[in-house]
Amino acid sequence: MKQFLRWIIWGGTLFFLGKALKDNWIEVTAIRIDGVGWAIIAGATVVTLLAHTWAGWIWTWVLQELNQPVPCSQFIQVYLKTNIAKYLPGNIWHYYGRIIAAKNANVSAGAATLSVLLEPLLMATAALIIIIVFSSKFAANTTVVGQSLQLVSLAVVLCAVHPRFLNPAIRFLSKFKTKKSDPNTQSSVVLTIKRYPLRPLLGELGFLGLRGIGFILTVFALNSVNWNQIPLLLGAFSCAWLLGLVIPGAPGGLGVFEATAYQLLRYEFSAGLIFSAIALYRLISILAETAGAALAWLHEGLAKS
Repeated sequence: MKQFLRWIIWGGTLFFLGKALKDNWIEVTAIRIDGVGWAIIAGATVVTLLAHTWAGWIWTWVLQELNQPVPCSQFIQVYLKTNIAKYLPGNIWHYYGRIIAAKNANVSAGAATLSVLLEPLLMATAALIIIIVFSSKFAANTTVVGQSLQLVSLAVVLCAVHPRFLNPAIRFLSKFKTKKSDPNTQSSVVLTIKRYPLRPLLGELGFLGLRGIGFILTVFALNSVNWNQIPLLLGAFSCAWLLGLVIPGAPGGLGVFEATAYQLLRYEFSAGLIFSAIALYRLISILAETAGAALAWLHEGLAKS
């Protein structure tokens, strides 16, 4: 049933994007990129690569929160090398590779597994914070009630990653996993979060900010962007990125991100411009991730020689 649901989501997003391309084909083909535009695209690629490198560093912060100090350079390389695996079917192989690499570096199996679970959770929390802060940009009028709901939602999101709420969830998942694998096995020592993961959460906000800057630069390479449009672009990017992260059946958010960003931004920008920008940004993201993996492999090879 899960596999069937994935194919439905994948097919639906591809159909939506195909129809959008068909409806705006003339406008898309009319877009031209000059020399300055290509320079901006190169800058967007560098910023996106920097974002992924930064995310690898944040992963080491998460492991430090679990009392597992690790060498930053080595684990950033692991992060970059495994990042490209998220486009494989299943959308879990980048996590699997990081768990194996962490265990090989003498990180406990529980801490390695928990770190790759906490990392996307903190990313999702950071994305929700940005969406809540800039949610007024998606609506024409924001009432006092709407602003109050935004503040309440922000408080709920920030409380969700507090150890008082995270640790019971971790204990429940650990007991469930133990009972599922062997009901007669006694529960082992369960890792807990000792303090609020403020530094990793702020780091993930920086990661989403860098990714958002890369997307804004991509749009700017195709057309001018006003300052008052930047919050909308950042909020829409975060919303599309988050849905691409949590919706099953889309390796690397492929299709889901594009469809969501197109739907959110096509009323503020021309449909052809947004379709071209999100397609170009996907290429930029894949290029940056591939370059990051290649540089990590190259650095590792030079270190061994």
